[in-house]
Formats: sequence, structure tokens, C-alpha cells
Amino acid sequence: MSYTVVCKNLSDTEILAQRFANEVKDCGAFICLLGDVGAGKTAFTKLVCKYLEVKEKVTSPSFVILNEYKTGVIPVYHFDLYRLENEGISTIINELEEYSEGKLLTFVEWAEFSQNAIPFDRIDIQINYINETEREFIFNAHGNKSENIVKRLEQ
Repeated sequence: MSYTVVCKNLSDTEILAQRFANEVKDCGAFICLLGDVGAGKTAFTKLVCKYLEVKEKVTSPSFVILNEYKTGVIPVYHFDLYRLENEGISTIINELEEYSEGKLLTFVEWAEFSQNAIPFDRIDIQINYINETEREFIFNAHGNKSENIVKRLEQ
């Protein structure tokens, strides 16, 4: 199941993030964020957290690997695999799987470093930089729960 949308500006991206937050707030999801530096992975995460009523300041977990936000309507976990690279990721795959279970939302930036070692139910979101204001979002669902979320998002 795949869904593609082009956001022409920040307002469009905010609407997409609000719709996405509404789809995951009751069931949670595991999200792999893919895209070049500056594509908008952390920006999208911040917007989704805004609509999940997260009170903490949402920042990139680049230097700490994991940020936890527990003040919103569901817990949000925000990983960054960039500093771990290929070798380090194998040491946390089992831990990542724990963050895919239950009513919580997990974002994993730089998931491409996992070399497809994330086999469980998830949504891959490829964010492509088009220009200063436009982004293309490609949602690919892997698993029943994620397929249902993407189907509802597409409507």
C-alpha cells in the first residue's frame, strides 16, 4: 500500500501532519523516515507532535539517538540512526521492535541505515525535497496495521 502527496508549502505540510496525527493517535504506529539532509524529517515529526499535543520541545535526536515525549495524547519516541550507521544498528534492532508494539508512536530518522533490518509492521515515509517550500511525501505501508492507517490517510 502506497500513498504519495506533494505539499506545496508549510501550510500543506501542516495539514498532512494533522491528518496523520489523527490517524495514529488511537492506535500508534512505527514510522521510518527516509530522505536527504534538510528534506523535512524532523520538521514533519515536530508538526505531528504538535497535533498530538506534545508539550515538550521536539528536537532532532541526532546527538542523543532517542528523544522521548510523554506529555501528548500518546507517547512519542523519536530515534535517529545516523550516528549508529550500519554496525551499530544491529545492536538495537530488538529494542526498536519493542517500540513498534502497543499504543505509541515511534519515528526513526535515517532508517535507511537499517539495511531493511526492520521487518515488523511499519510505515516508511520518504520525504523528497522539491524546492524551498515543496516536499513530496511517499507513504509505504508494511503490515496490516500500517496499511489501514495509510488507506485512511489516502481518503
